[in-house]
Amino acid sequence: MNRRLLFTAALAFATTVIAFAAEAAAVKNIVIVHGALADGSGWRKATEILQKRGFNISIVQEPITSLDDDVAATKRVLDLQDGPSLLVGHSYGGMVITEAGNDPNVAGLVYVAAFQPDKGESLLSLASSKPAGSMDIKETKDGKYLYLDPAAFAADFAADLPKAEADFLARSQVFASKQAFSAKSAEPAWRTKPSWSIVATEDRAINPDLEREMAKRAGSEVTEIKASHAVFASQAEKVADIIEKAARKAGE
Repeated sequence: MNRRLLFTAALAFATTVIAFAAEAAAVKNIVIVHGALADGSGWRKATEILQKRGFNISIVQEPITSLDDDVAATKRVLDLQDGPSLLVGHSYGGMVITEAGNDPNVAGLVYVAAFQPDKGESLLSLASSKPAGSMDIKETKDGKYLYLDPAAFAADFAADLPKAEADFLARSQVFASKQAFSAKSAEPAWRTKPSWSIVATEDRAINPDLEREMAKRAGSEVTEIKASHAVFASQAEKVADIIEKAARKAGE
């Protein structure tokens, strides 16, 4: 074999090894934590996209009975994963992953139009710090839980989704306990873990400027998407792209 062939063979081998190493470094487990006033079903499109790209997706169907309960539910799903995981949280789910992300098997955090609290902050304290859209929130008869009026759901939560999809989200929403919204966050995982943040620029549930400020404070890599609060469903491809990028970087 002449020198040219040897060089070509060596280059091909080196390229294969580098490609394999890059693939091996990527985090393959993605654990998604849905927000309040929605459940995990809205993540189906993004899940299917990521599965086709080789990722193992799990969706936590947290009860939203308390922040502690929801963190515990997330940790149970994390315990089922083989290897490191990327935690993804939407809206209230950002409160959950900020605490659950301290698990040693969590490699990084992705906030999708989400709350990104510091220690001692609650969803209510953050939400009240900047005005958002006029969400038509109702109380249950027992006064313990909150929900979004289904008649207002499309305009307030999912204005850029087809009517049928927005209607389904409204019908399948998970009521949120007041206790969950008032609970104070513990030490945030974003202090020690890499994080990414998606700002939904047409968000009526969380002020986009608040999303920007929380992400900046945490040192998150920020991507802005023109979308409603339901960006995870209306812009599933773009959200999946960012999650994939985060998974690959978190594995480096």
